[in-house]
Amino acid sequence: MSIALILAAYFSGLTAKVLGLPPLVGYLLAGFGLHFAGYTLTDDIQRLADLGITLMLFTIGLKINVKDLIQKEVWGSAISHMSLWIALCFVINAVMAWAGLLVFELSVEQTALLIFALSFSSTVCVIKVLEDSGEIRSRQSAIAVGVLIIQDIIAVAFLVAATGKVPSFWALLLLGLPLLTRFVDKLLNKTGHGELLPLSGLMLALGAYALFELVNVKGDLGALLVGMLVATSSKSGELYKSLISFKDLFLVSFFLSIGLSALPDFSMFILASLLLLLLPLKFLLFYAVFCVMSLRARTAFLGALLLSNFSEFGLIVAALSIREGLLAQEWLIILAITTAQSFVITSLIYKKAHLFYAKLSGRLQGFQRANANTSMCSQVAQGADVMLVGLGRVGLGAYHALVKAGGNVVWGVEIDESRVAGHINNGITNVIHGDADDIEFWESQDLDRVKLVMLAIPNVEEMINIIEQLKLRDYKGKISAVAQHDDERLLLLSHGVDVVFNYYSEVGAGFAEETSHLLQEA
Repeated sequence: MSIALILAAYFSGLTAKVLGLPPLVGYLLAGFGLHFAGYTLTDDIQRLADLGITLMLFTIGLKINVKDLIQKEVWGSAISHMSLWIALCFVINAVMAWAGLLVFELSVEQTALLIFALSFSSTVCVIKVLEDSGEIRSRQSAIAVGVLIIQDIIAVAFLVAATGKVPSFWALLLLGLPLLTRFVDKLLNKTGHGELLPLSGLMLALGAYALFELVNVKGDLGALLVGMLVATSSKSGELYKSLISFKDLFLVSFFLSIGLSALPDFSMFILASLLLLLLPLKFLLFYAVFCVMSLRARTAFLGALLLSNFSEFGLIVAALSIREGLLAQEWLIILAITTAQSFVITSLIYKKAHLFYAKLSGRLQGFQRANANTSMCSQVAQGADVMLVGLGRVGLGAYHALVKAGGNVVWGVEIDESRVAGHINNGITNVIHGDADDIEFWESQDLDRVKLVMLAIPNVEEMINIIEQLKLRDYKGKISAVAQHDDERLLLLSHGVDVVFNYYSEVGAGFAEETSHLLQEA
């Protein structure tokens, strides 16, 4: 990759960040700008982009609970949405053709290919948005990622049918991979915490890709499935954190590659923009399907927003169709622009998704079914003086310190249900399962009694969302938070947090205070 591409990606991403936009918006624009300047997509950039997608799918697998995939809310929603999408898009196309409003002429087969390509949502975009908002463990994340995985399985089936690439007989041996989980767990525990840990992640992700490709199965699917197997390891969380920077860096190449693939003319840009008019239909279909599947209105709303974009898989369908002579070359460019624009829309809208829901919740809940699971917003911290959000290492340490000090009733709030169960088994009874981003969760709490809300979670955007929900509930008490960097501390203070603890800079003071007595004893 030349220095020009790196400079363009960095300054475009920085400009987007300064303007309050996700950096990926800048990377997409940088790709189109570089193409306009005469740069083209090279094999090196494509390989880096492919590596980014492979690592992303592996890290997704590290966060997936297999039980989530077999729920009817996941596979039922994915299949129902795709079926309804294809049917309705054909109806819309037929009505527009009858009214003489079509701006392009396609055969039935070509129309079907485009509709199918646009039915998929972007794994890259959704995971990036979830990570940036700190919601990778949320209910809407589990549903959205589950739907994306089902879509990936359908994609693999399509590629097999379209290319005639049938898995070999040896692919049956892949069914034995779960037998290796204990061995991999022991291997990772021996690896330690240094540079060998991310190297082991690269080995597993790329090894899985190569292994699946060897038996004529899509390599990216292999990275995802092996990630899901490794997720049961005690080192999965640490492994995930060690790979994040690598994955994000390689994904820059993916966003650049979209713009570098082709340069549109004005008519192509207009067609791509017209296809964006289908995004509201995609959202409404997802919301309706999720509600029918008895999801809460909030989960349905946020999940539908996450999935209301077009997928990089559409570009694969287009490229394959062009090779087979089924579509004109210009459609690859049109779909690339449409996909890029949908990324921008999803990234921008989801930043305000929780506020949108808080304002529309009254209307949206009218579509919620009576048997929807509302347990996450119905658990109450009885008599709480202090509510501590996030019971990871930092939050758990703060919880024990407050309980030891006495004088106040302290309750912990944790979004990870398995972590809640673990804390209860370890004797921590004052802990509830809840999503602090959820206005309905705070509506169920007696905030008039609560003196202090402590935010012990790592993502600043998520903390700002929680603060906004508390403001909407007219919370009058104090708020404290933790931060990793000084600019984050200032940002949280500007949003109304009373005290922000920078645990990187202040842990030294705590360490000195805890050990100062040794000087007196020496």
